[in-house]
Amino acid sequence: MRKKKFKLGREVNLLDVYPKSKRPIKGRAKSVTVEDRLVARRFGREYFDGTRNQGYGGYNYHPRFWQPVVKRMAKYYNLDKNSRVLDVGCGKGFMLHDFREIIKGITVAGIEISEYAVQNSLEDVKPFIQVGNAKKLPYADNTFDLVIAINCLHNLPIEDCFVAFQELERVSRKHKFVINDAYRNQKEKEKMLQWNLTGITYFSTKDWKNFFKLSGYTGDFYWFIAE
Repeated sequence: MRKKKFKLGREVNLLDVYPKSKRPIKGRAKSVTVEDRLVARRFGREYFDGTRNQGYGGYNYHPRFWQPVVKRMAKYYNLDKNSRVLDVGCGKGFMLHDFREIIKGITVAGIEISEYAVQNSLEDVKPFIQVGNAKKLPYADNTFDLVIAINCLHNLPIEDCFVAFQELERVSRKHKFVINDAYRNQKEKEKMLQWNLTGITYFSTKDWKNFFKLSGYTGDFYWFIAE
């Protein structure tokens, strides 16, 4: 991997236009079992299209979710038809679909650890998605203008998470944006642990920034904080 002078990107909320969930944290925390968490960690049908206790409770496409976010990213990073975008942890390819809808001619790629999600991805982006792990991205150095990893890298063990951030850096030739589970105080940490089903590596916002520096990640970032 090429060496860069470290300069961390911006803390910017590019998901501020994403509809906020109204589901209560406490209700879920009381009903989720150890078995539910084990099932969720398989990232299979139960996680995507099973019950809320084991994941999304049905992961279906609707343009109101990701299209505003994609438009925000496209403007923020000055993306156009010549741009190349990689979505790490792309799920069923909803964001990739919206990138293709909004920026005609753009090149997209997705990597997803869940075989179920890839098999059930949207038909128009299925050719661009493959099963894989963020700790070993199957792309050459400097391939993408924007690499995105939203709420996925914290699902890796800390050593793999560290390598994954180096991989994001390696395959990007320009921009990167990640969102990770995080907390700013003990109360937020307790809420995050109640809500989280699959996360393994989680830190305070301050410690995440130190983690970025140690791994050499220079992209933009923001947090998912359970409130």
